[in-house]
Amino acid sequence: MRRRDVLAGVTASLIAAPSLVRAQAATTLKFVPYADLALLDPLVSAFVTRNHVMMVFDTLYSLDAAGVPRPQMVGGESVEDGGRRVRLTLRDGLRFHDGTPVLGRDVVASLKRWASTDSFGQALMAATDDLSAPSDTVVEFRLKRAFPLLPNALAKPTNLMAAIMPERLAATPPTTRLTEMVGSGPFRFVADERVPGARNVYRRFEGYVPRTDGPPSFCAGPRIAHFDRVEWLTNPDPGTQVAALQAGEVDWVEQPLMDLVPSLRANRAIKLQVVEDKGLIGVLRFNFLYPPFDNPAIRRAVLRAINQTEFMQAVAGDNAAVDTRVGVFGPAGLPMANDAGMEALSGRHDLAQLKRDIAAAGYKGERVVFLSATDVPRINAICSVGVAMMRQLGLNVDEVATDWGTVVQRATRQQPIDAGGWNVFGSFWGGYDMLNPAGHLLLRGTGLKGWNGWPTDAQLEQQRQAWIDAADQDQRLDIARQMQVQAFEDVPFLPLGSYLQPTAYRADLDGMQVGLPLFTNIRRI
Repeated sequence: MRRRDVLAGVTASLIAAPSLVRAQAATTLKFVPYADLALLDPLVSAFVTRNHVMMVFDTLYSLDAAGVPRPQMVGGESVEDGGRRVRLTLRDGLRFHDGTPVLGRDVVASLKRWASTDSFGQALMAATDDLSAPSDTVVEFRLKRAFPLLPNALAKPTNLMAAIMPERLAATPPTTRLTEMVGSGPFRFVADERVPGARNVYRRFEGYVPRTDGPPSFCAGPRIAHFDRVEWLTNPDPGTQVAALQAGEVDWVEQPLMDLVPSLRANRAIKLQVVEDKGLIGVLRFNFLYPPFDNPAIRRAVLRAINQTEFMQAVAGDNAAVDTRVGVFGPAGLPMANDAGMEALSGRHDLAQLKRDIAAAGYKGERVVFLSATDVPRINAICSVGVAMMRQLGLNVDEVATDWGTVVQRATRQQPIDAGGWNVFGSFWGGYDMLNPAGHLLLRGTGLKGWNGWPTDAQLEQQRQAWIDAADQDQRLDIARQMQVQAFEDVPFLPLGSYLQPTAYRADLDGMQVGLPLFTNIRRI
């Protein structure tokens, strides 16, 4: 949403905000997500789906606040034969929401479905000769070679995570979206109370047995559900969201509009906290299948037009910390972030010359379908800047403005542009999505087997495998630098900068974790 348009209506919204839900119950947490939960499947790459998956499902390992993978569903582990045989024993008491026990064969089927799509999972399966369940409580990897990053792959806490589900659901082809939600996590999804576009409901799973060892740390340790019921109440109007929070009608607004953050900061009944402390990174993603962005020279010309300051100013104004020197591995401070090839994003560009470069590269005036989300302000902000920039470059941009759920669904289509396809869309990714090449979906170069956009890049794939096989962190950083240079040559996506988005919640809530929005270990005091 354009900031000037939002601000024009915020005052009226604050005064005349309709009640989202009255009568706060001590055992109910009322949460306003940044967008509607349009798709439920763990194989969907969207923050809102990721947050839902973290409630309903559990994983074999979980990352702690230091980024170390810790056993979660795993009760015991053994590594033999020089690292080529890994046996994982499930801990006692694991049950699915339908009352059935979690068995080894459920885990095997779940991991195979996940690995068919996830970047890190594909790397793990490429190193695996056989994945089996020798018994109901044991899962065994027989590897072609040692894979020291196996726990890291199984602990990845964001798109796409290795969520464990019953074998009957895991048998669903990855191209078919799951709608039945049966996990073994601390909350169960209440399907019959779902109202698309308005409400999703979760109830505490009485059969969940948290770990008993260690303190809660990010996703690791005991995951304790203190609320009997969690309601996700979708409302796309930023003013209404904030008014409901201030009136005590909701407990938690995931991403308040940045221009409203100063007023929230002045309210003692509200707490503000940066939960996603690795940053939110704006990107524009190209479709490599059709003109004009099947042409690398055109993609490079658009890359050189990027001014990250303009994009982040549109998103956050002066209300948040921003980083406008963001490469393909996220903002400064992340393990693989580096400055290799960053002159491509210097911000010093001659749009008239770049327009001539695009014409010289063979652009013939093809229509550019640009998918823009109107109901998520940060996404709409980068799309507004991106559309204007591309038009200045002489591209024939057709902006398709819709809700984020529709963008997520349409972006999966490989059809030609005139048959409902697309050329470019804007989105945000988190720092955990860009931590390293193994899990970085936007850097995969596997064509139609890859994520939306489907670039083919043999060089990036070779470098990625070299990173996975590297002996130490120094070698990995050197390879990451090479990958960034290659990415700026082939341009699978455009990094637009990052910012720190605070979340806002009532001051009587305690136990908010840092890393991602999590609904365990948070309680009312």
